[in-house]
Amino acid sequence: MTDTETLSLTEIEDLAFRALVKAGTIPENARPLAAATAMTEADGITSHGLAYIPIYAQHVQCGKVDGRAKPTLSRPSAAVIRVDAATGFAHPAIDMGFDALVPTAREMGVGVLAIHNSYNCGVLGVHTRRLAEAGLLGIGFTNAPASIAPAGGRKPVVGTNPISVAAPGADGSAAVLIDQSASTIAKSEVMKYAREGKSVPEGWVLDADGHPTTDPELGLKGSMVPSGGYKGVGIALLVEMMAATMTGATLGSVASPFSGTAGGPPRTGQFFIAINPEATSGGAYQARLSDLIASFQDQDGARLPGDARRTFRARAEAEGVAVNTTLLEKVRALV
Repeated sequence: MTDTETLSLTEIEDLAFRALVKAGTIPENARPLAAATAMTEADGITSHGLAYIPIYAQHVQCGKVDGRAKPTLSRPSAAVIRVDAATGFAHPAIDMGFDALVPTAREMGVGVLAIHNSYNCGVLGVHTRRLAEAGLLGIGFTNAPASIAPAGGRKPVVGTNPISVAAPGADGSAAVLIDQSASTIAKSEVMKYAREGKSVPEGWVLDADGHPTTDPELGLKGSMVPSGGYKGVGIALLVEMMAATMTGATLGSVASPFSGTAGGPPRTGQFFIAINPEATSGGAYQARLSDLIASFQDQDGARLPGDARRTFRARAEAEGVAVNTTLLEKVRALV
């Protein structure tokens, strides 16, 4: 049985923050990333939580990401906010953008945020949930280095490219949270299996010749299986258009990997749409949403997107999170 140590969310955030600062990240850039790391662990998504801190630290030290970057904001038009992440972490750029996006969407009914020269933003749903908690319908897109081949092809041209939608509830929470990649499974999960020397389930990856494999190393050299076949490729392409072409960011086909030290800054992008649902629905939003959610909850055993994260988070806030001791030793060694 794997040994674990229970940490509070505050302890997780503090550990991540200190490791990032020690690696050369300025405090104002380390704090939002550390907070998102704690929120990710609270959601039970361990592959994107503390496990990424050693990678982030390594990337600061090798120059793949600028830990001292200062994002800059511009307003091309009344409803459009644009942020240059300056090859720094995505999280401070998103924070800066949200400070302008939320009041814009509340006042105008809709606002969009385009971020370029960016980096891995972690779990996309962590960000869209914040928009829902502000009373807005949040839609997010982020592109990644290529790992999915087009239908009929073998060479990856688009990333696993997640899309997320968070719907605000009457209680100030995200009543619905959809957060999914265009691949059958997130690439970070395959990387986790590779680190642990385990075979991946069938249907996750293909080797370089396009053949199914359960070897994660061969899969990482090949391509990810798109969710739903060619339909998953379509989702990945949609996200690439939103997060790269609509922001002016680097395409996944030429972006450097989010793992390893080669290639310099990936310069990928994020795109967020925030909508005031009361403005678009004529005040009927909450009633319609309640009916929609009830249609799921009225069925025994049926799950609503976001339910599992909500349950895990409630337990994490009350009891803390069990973290693998080997991982903790690795992160603590960075401080």
